[in-house]
Amino acid sequence: METNKDKPNVGIIGVGQMGHGIASNILKAGYPLVLLDHPGNQPVDDLLAAGARKADTPADVARQADIVVLCVTGTPQVEQVLLQDKGVLAGLRPQTIVIDCSTAIPSSTLKVAQAVTQAGGRFLDAPMTRTPKEAAEGRLNLIVGGDPALFEECLPLLRSYAENITHAGPVGSGHRLKLLHNYVSLGFSAVLAEAAACADRAQVDRGVLMDILAKGGGDGVVLGRLRPYIEQGDTNAFRFSIANALKDMGYYTAMAEETGAPHAAAEAIRATYAAASDAGIAQAAVPEIIDFLAGDAKK
Repeated sequence: METNKDKPNVGIIGVGQMGHGIASNILKAGYPLVLLDHPGNQPVDDLLAAGARKADTPADVARQADIVVLCVTGTPQVEQVLLQDKGVLAGLRPQTIVIDCSTAIPSSTLKVAQAVTQAGGRFLDAPMTRTPKEAAEGRLNLIVGGDPALFEECLPLLRSYAENITHAGPVGSGHRLKLLHNYVSLGFSAVLAEAAACADRAQVDRGVLMDILAKGGGDGVVLGRLRPYIEQGDTNAFRFSIANALKDMGYYTAMAEETGAPHAAAEAIRATYAAASDAGIAQAAVPEIIDFLAGDAKK
């Protein structure tokens, strides 16, 4: 796969389930790519065969990149990868752009953006929605916070791996909206999981429950993602871990507390994911919480 020397050099840190798809599509669009070599990466042989290079530290990635894309787990990892001794800021060149695609606490995002700016760089928060399947297809949704002119400058790169791209407002807006989105999505998922667990206890056929919901007020994206598991035990439509759900719910409740917003329902939903995590299934996919809840109800 040939790269276009007129295109900016891109670095990516975090080649996990989502980051691998992003990296693959950046390469397909002809961008030179350097990735951080990290044990948490998915296999990267295909990316290296397509022309990607490896770097040993985040600083090394930054030294080789005009744009650095972060796709790590959350706020602690974002702060570490940017601010550690051999972090991105240690190798950042003037005017380099940092695009944070992770899910993060917005108050931290503002501090991180300020640190990037003080180091001579520029910053966008661009968290994503959808799943690894859409990441591989280059069809993610992005919610972007930052300067409008910088947003426009980065659009060609963002379009290489995203289908729907929304400029949400100033820095931090992307992460605020991502948490609002994930609260609604994960909240709906927890409600549906409890309903499916109750259906088991009430001896209601799961398939019939799905039909009734699909024809009524329960239809939607979340039903579509959980239905394959409820009916067939297939998690492929919702490959998002309970650990990540708990993290995101924790970030949402932190944001709600900081803003003084009501969050009683959010706390109950967070507690549902926390109970499943504490039971030892933190790395299971979200749909698998249904069986945990059904089993818990039988105790």
